[in-house]
Amino acid sequence: MRLRARTIRLRLTLIYGGVFLVSSAALLTVGFLLVSHNLDHRHTFRSEVVGLAQSVYRSLFGRLPGTLDIRAFQAGYHQAVDAALHRLLFEYIAALVAMTGVSVGLGWWIAGRALAPLRAIIATAQRVSGENLGERIGLQGPEDELKELADTFDGMLMRLDSAFASQKHFVANASHELRTPLAIMRTEIDVALADPGASAEELRTMGEAVRETIDRSEALIAALLTLARSEGIHGREETVDLAEIAGDCITDLSRSAEAGGIRIVTSLEPAVLRGDPALLERMLANLVENGIRHNEPGGVLHLTTATAGGTVEVVARNGGPVIDPAQAACLTEPFRRLSRTAGGFGLGLSIVRSVAEVHGGVVGLTAPPEGGLEVRIRLPAGPSGVAAVRRPRALAGG
Repeated sequence: MRLRARTIRLRLTLIYGGVFLVSSAALLTVGFLLVSHNLDHRHTFRSEVVGLAQSVYRSLFGRLPGTLDIRAFQAGYHQAVDAALHRLLFEYIAALVAMTGVSVGLGWWIAGRALAPLRAIIATAQRVSGENLGERIGLQGPEDELKELADTFDGMLMRLDSAFASQKHFVANASHELRTPLAIMRTEIDVALADPGASAEELRTMGEAVRETIDRSEALIAALLTLARSEGIHGREETVDLAEIAGDCITDLSRSAEAGGIRIVTSLEPAVLRGDPALLERMLANLVENGIRHNEPGGVLHLTTATAGGTVEVVARNGGPVIDPAQAACLTEPFRRLSRTAGGFGLGLSIVRSVAEVHGGVVGLTAPPEGGLEVRIRLPAGPSGVAAVRRPRALAGG
């Protein structure tokens, strides 16, 4: 990288020197031709010189001679002109060489000054690693392309720092969550193997416990994969209507709502936007499932969709116990749960936030004074008057 920087500096210097050399040579050539042209009017020389000589002779002697030798004047004139042009040409060439050298030196200095911010960016990029992502360039100066590049690089480092910190936190929690079902399965198997006289019923009970744990692990892995996909680059964008998707999700989860005695009240107005239908469906399904799972017995889940001012808004509000507002604000972080007895892995709202952010939206959580939780999602609205795409549904818990 250092060699490249010097090469760019050398190229810029040669460009500066070359431009100066060509432009100066052209200017001096034009000047020399103009001087030569003005000094050497050979086509009018005889009449002008003869007239001048006659005037001088008359003023000196009061009369004109019978004959006047003009050739002597002509020869002297041409000799003086040729000598002056020759000297002028030499001086022009010497000045051109000297000033070209000066311009090359100035070009090298100017190129170094211009590339100094680039060297700072390169030095920072070489120093940065996974251990010091908090370092920034912090370039000071005019708002030019190099300042924009440095600010863009700083923004990238900020995003990488946040992503690395989130990844470390995520891996630590995921490892803990996956370690628990593995420990349960090992314990069940070890207990069964330690009892040579275990009956078929006991072995069946062990097998059912292991299968239940495997199912829970598969659900956790599916939720983790969904979260990872929602945080990455989403698929091909299509025009979808969140009102239709929300209605489908409510239909799919109606049995879960009935089992808990939860009544779902909806106000689904058209909410069209461009996005990944599968991810948006996963977002709404998690929102509805979260409102059912963490609701109070016999409670109500309010779900609304609307479009206003170029923004699509989805609001889900469920009943339940009073939640600390500070605690509610952290529920979109992975593996954050109000209680481990409520079920789930604490990934549902994390997936909701990730899907919303990858579509350019934001998620806000509010804990009403009367209890429960309100989740409000705002997304950029899509083009109006375009038919939305409906796709097969595939729900997964989180």
